Amino acid sequence: MNILLCCSAGMSTSLLVSRMKKSALEQNLPYHIWAVPIDSVNKEMSKADCLLLGPQVRYMFPEFKKLCDKRGIPLGVIDTAYYGTFNGKEVLRFAEDLIRKSDRISD
Repeated sequence: MNILLCCSAGMSTSLLVSRMKKSALEQNLPYHIWAVPIDSVNKEMSKADCLLLGPQVRYMFPEFKKLCDKRGIPLGVIDTAYYGTFNGKEVLRFAEDLIRKSDRISD
């Protein structure tokens, strides 16, 4: 599973990505998780099974929704509390749920 995170500059999600990777590793899940700034999403999106927006860029949801729908990629906004506390386990679960609901992967 490939999980792409987007924030305004690409730096504020680095700790969250680290925590998500740690949680995936603890569960023996071979996920690729990475973050990019908003202006790099278009070129990275083709590698993603899911796109998560940081709360600070939630205003971009309508624009990214159109792009994600065209490519069949589920899109979500990371919960502010999980983002603010760098709760990688819950954000990882959120991404997994989005992907399962979209039928991009099977159980």
